[in-house]
Amino acid sequence: MGRLRQVGPPFVVPGPAGVAVRDRLKHLTTEDEAVLHLVGDHLGRLASRDLKERCAAGLGYHSEQWAGRKRALTQVSSSRWAGSITKATHDQWALARRGQLAHIQSLEAGVRTITHRLSLPVGEAGGKRAPGGYRSKREWFAKSRRLYVLTGRLQAARADWEAGRVHVVRGGRRLFNTRHHLESAQLTEERWRTRWQAGRRFLQADGESGKLFGNETIRVSLGGEVSIKLPAPLAHVANAPNGRYVLACRVAFAHRGEQWADRVQANRAVAYRIHEDTTRGRWYLTASWTTPAVESVPLSAARTNGLVGVDTNADHLAAWRLDTHGNPVGAPHRFDYDLSGTAAHRDAQIRHALIRLLHWARRHHLVIAIESLDFTAETTREKHGRRKRFRKLIAGMPVARLRARLVSMAAELGITIVTVDPAYTSKWGAQHWRKPLTGKNRKPTRHDAAAVAIGRRALGHPIRRRTAPPPAHRSDEQGHRTVQAGSGVPGREGPRPRVPGPRTRSVRAGREAKAGDQDTQHRSGRPAEHEPWQQGPLPLSL
Repeated sequence: MGRLRQVGPPFVVPGPAGVAVRDRLKHLTTEDEAVLHLVGDHLGRLASRDLKERCAAGLGYHSEQWAGRKRALTQVSSSRWAGSITKATHDQWALARRGQLAHIQSLEAGVRTITHRLSLPVGEAGGKRAPGGYRSKREWFAKSRRLYVLTGRLQAARADWEAGRVHVVRGGRRLFNTRHHLESAQLTEERWRTRWQAGRRFLQADGESGKLFGNETIRVSLGGEVSIKLPAPLAHVANAPNGRYVLACRVAFAHRGEQWADRVQANRAVAYRIHEDTTRGRWYLTASWTTPAVESVPLSAARTNGLVGVDTNADHLAAWRLDTHGNPVGAPHRFDYDLSGTAAHRDAQIRHALIRLLHWARRHHLVIAIESLDFTAETTREKHGRRKRFRKLIAGMPVARLRARLVSMAAELGITIVTVDPAYTSKWGAQHWRKPLTGKNRKPTRHDAAAVAIGRRALGHPIRRRTAPPPAHRSDEQGHRTVQAGSGVPGREGPRPRVPGPRTRSVRAGREAKAGDQDTQHRSGRPAEHEPWQQGPLPLSL
């Protein structure tokens, strides 16, 4: 037990810090689409040029360079468009730096694992905490070559990190590489070009509080009218005063429409983004804004009425309700989803499973406890070797997206989310809870037992059902020690409560009709002091 890793304490997950809603731009005219293409392509070229300058500056970037870039962009667009472009550039560069650091850490883990396994004799067995040697000389030689390749990649990545160089592709590197594999992607060059241009357009603007409807660049009125501030070189296509272009369509946000209307009416900041779905041939408008930080519920208050322990798996969510003492209540629940098919299908499956879970928790006014899973370091080839099926399994579990969606959807329903450390929940849950919860009409799985372990950890109870009895006396001489009842709970060592009925026969002395005459309870009819002591029948409920 001393070699087990330390388990972190549970905590209440804070709610989301922002909101984003989307609506389709319907009934756009041919002229509207032409203007959107024209403006998006022009601003996209400016954004690409600005990102190139920011990447070239590297770690030597300072505020004077930012001011110079913004002045140059203002001359060919506007001050607000220039501010949106430079902010997006800074966010993209920072994201690339974080991804670069994560890539370095992944390479370091791979090099460390291969170096360790190469130092061991061929065929040496490994343990639970350290892998063994490679199975054959052929595999040993192949991994030695891979170590050479990974070391070279690691040195190059570290050199880029120290020099401040990042590699960013506007539009996406995956789509960029698809250009060389059009047949396998089932795309023509024309269709690929359409996607590439749509991905590199720039039609997004941050809001500004105090301005009309919360955004001067892309303005959406209370009635749903959408107008765009045109860049200076494209002012000749304006169809409204002050160099603006008004689209022929109207938008109406079905989700959170009242919250959006309240912000727009109060002239509070709302950011907008216009993008094209080339697959469907549709245009969409996304509105987003920040929400004030809400104080989370204390963990002690979240544990008041029990909670629901949820175990995340590759094809379902296993949930079980627990009371405040950590005892399972009722039957386990299973919420299935299918992660095969397109990304849109997988996303819909996750949302459907989560909404069923949340509605069940809200009906019983319960808190949800979930594991804080992170498989970023578990999907590497070096960690699991030939276990390709297991690597594919954990790589296909969308734990980050599932957790983000669960927190966002739970905040809308007023449900608290508690996160626990995932260490040993599946193993200990199956060890201590699967067999005791198995009955004639109920066959819980190891995932159901893991849900019980997660719930008990969130409640602050040990996963084990009860502590071991004293080693000297395997009896209740020193007290019946359990974790279900504290030391100060009255009657925790007392007998079971009386259950009326002839089947249990659990009747206290002095409560029956013949209790006054104790001699009547003996078959021989002799006095009680002359009758040897006899053990009464045990209750049938045991």
